[in-house]
Amino acid sequence: MKKYFELFITFSKVGALTFGGGYTMLPILQKEVVQSKQWVTYEEIMDYYAIGQCTPGIIAVNTSIFIGYKIAGWKGAIASSLGIIFPSI
Repeated sequence: MKKYFELFITFSKVGALTFGGGYTMLPILQKEVVQSKQWVTYEEIMDYYAIGQCTPGIIAVNTSIFIGYKIAGWKGAIASSLGIIFPSI
């Protein structure tokens, strides 16, 4: 349960600080997910970001789903995607 809450809070911070679309979130994601939490490597986040651009939908949500799924499976994907859209709501 703690891991899902941590995913939600981390991606809520990213969602709250991302003004200007999905392209502006990459540096914030790198700082939070790669450097601070060390959930994924720099190469992995670039791959997730590239796939997120190619798939239909919002880049930020797609990327958060990929990272959340890697960390905690389907429940992690749901928690991270809800976290990224929560500040917009």
